[in-house]
Amino acid sequence: MIDGGEMGATLIEGGRVGSVCVIGLSASVEERLAAMSSSERGVFAAGAAERLMSWHEALPEEDRAPFTMSLRPLLDSVWEGSLGDSTAFTAVKRGVAEYMLSEYCHNDGQDGPEDADENAAATTLYAAHAYLFESCDFAVWASRRAVDAVDEHLEHLAEREEDLTDLDEATIAELQRQLRDLDLIANYSKDLQLAILGLPNHTSIRRRVEPRPPFPAGTDQAESSVSCVVLLR
Repeated sequence: MIDGGEMGATLIEGGRVGSVCVIGLSASVEERLAAMSSSERGVFAAGAAERLMSWHEALPEEDRAPFTMSLRPLLDSVWEGSLGDSTAFTAVKRGVAEYMLSEYCHNDGQDGPEDADENAAATTLYAAHAYLFESCDFAVWASRRAVDAVDEHLEHLAEREEDLTDLDEATIAELQRQLRDLDLIANYSKDLQLAILGLPNHTSIRRRVEPRPPFPAGTDQAESSVSCVVLLR
């Protein structure tokens, strides 16, 4: 397995080196997701969605997408369900059903509404599906969307004529953060494996949202770390 720290320590000397690092780190994230329990993957996907949603919510009001903003209650329910509240299953199921029955779920390609293709919206829906259906694919797609969002964020900074970091360097930082998230989630592996069944109140897993920026260092943010840390109470 590729060591995220070693790969991230490589100096970026041209696009080819950066691209090799990105490919290696991405493969490492996906290998680790495949080896995890579905409950652990659900927390990972929810964390990725939380970062993107928090960034979207911080945009000027005129730049926020109404459909994306409407998914905040669904994401909150995904968190509660992923961290041990079995009663959240109904709310997540209903939220996904509402999306499936809406105009935003379609097979019209570019001729249909693109609202659900916004990165925070898509990642939230992937997190909900990861919780409901336990498939590794949804967590992998959440990871990839978080990487896609780095490029989008750099474009946003360019429009504001702010200093930009290299795309490969920013992407590597995001993937490194994902590997650190996976390390932290693994610390709670035994508890999370039971979370889908529901946990009693005295052992229920709760989350603490830390006031950390949603994107990696070097893209107008402070040092990266997980946005949502699971704690036992």
